[in-house]
Amino acid sequence: MAYDRFVAICKPLHYGTIMSSRTCVKMAAAAWASGFLDAVLNTGNTFSIPFCQGNVVEQFFCEVPQLLKLSCSDAYLREAALIVVGLCLASGCFIFAVLSYVQIFTAVLRMPSEQGRHKAFSMCLPHLAVICLSLSTVMIAYLKPPSISSPVLDLVVAVLYMVVPPAVNPLIYSLRNKELKDALRKVVQRVQCQRQ
Repeated sequence: MAYDRFVAICKPLHYGTIMSSRTCVKMAAAAWASGFLDAVLNTGNTFSIPFCQGNVVEQFFCEVPQLLKLSCSDAYLREAALIVVGLCLASGCFIFAVLSYVQIFTAVLRMPSEQGRHKAFSMCLPHLAVICLSLSTVMIAYLKPPSISSPVLDLVVAVLYMVVPPAVNPLIYSLRNKELKDALRKVVQRVQCQRQ
């Protein structure tokens, strides 16, 4: 998404050739492959550790930190290796996004038109906010010391990185659609007319 925004803003005349279907397939394949690698490693680790502290997970969905709390083996080295692999994958994506946005903001700040700057920032800032929310809460979930762990904090952090970004993304990107804005405006006007 960050690279798409970068090409659209910084190289608009070359957008069609740079963002070809082949490029999109390669980027999607890289995202799917990294997600699949992380999922396979976490699943393999989960199935290889013994559980002896019950089978009740203190959340409404299973996630790796909660499962590791139920383990009766000292899986510290395996857990550390998984965290390192996950951090490498996440930091690679984050660095790529940050570099893209640095170039975007540099190009946007050079724009003479206030309207053009506003449009470019409105395209990029929601995506950047979702990235920061996701990565910061994932880091809190996986890197916080066990001494500050509490069921409520774990649940809030897990919801923030697993539920909020996927739920907010369609809303953020669809509200920039003119037809959707017009339809939403009509619905609000009807509701207001019915109340009167």
